[in-house]
Amino acid sequence: MVADSNDAEAGYPGAGLGLPASGPGSLARLGPRVVAVIIDWLICSVIAAGFLGYRFGGTGHNWAPLLVFFIENVLLVGTLGSTLGHRLVGLHVSKMSGRPAGPVAALVRSVLLCLFIPVVVWDKDGRGLHDRLAGTVLRRTR
Repeated sequence: MVADSNDAEAGYPGAGLGLPASGPGSLARLGPRVVAVIIDWLICSVIAAGFLGYRFGGTGHNWAPLLVFFIENVLLVGTLGSTLGHRLVGLHVSKMSGRPAGPVAALVRSVLLCLFIPVVVWDKDGRGLHDRLAGTVLRRTR
């Protein structure tokens, strides 16, 4: 979806997407997104350490937390619409229409999320390239 010139006049992230300025349904802001990723990464690192031989700060199996992070995102976003971190900070991934993201969008979003660069490239509405290409949006639930 491409935002038009009237969207910039609205003055808030998500205006061009037709999302409210704040509260439930509004575009997730940077702070909660970062907190959610940190929570997810820590959980995935613990799982990787327990089951895949990952050692914090050590060598070997360094890709294990990323693998667990990828699987977590595909499975949880594809079925529930949120990872553990998303759920804890009040965020939810859905299609632009509000329908569930589903497994295909979750897979595309997760691959791009793990590549990292699409995550830090945002459009003028504040939506990351990974969400834009997957046709999803990360919204606040509270």
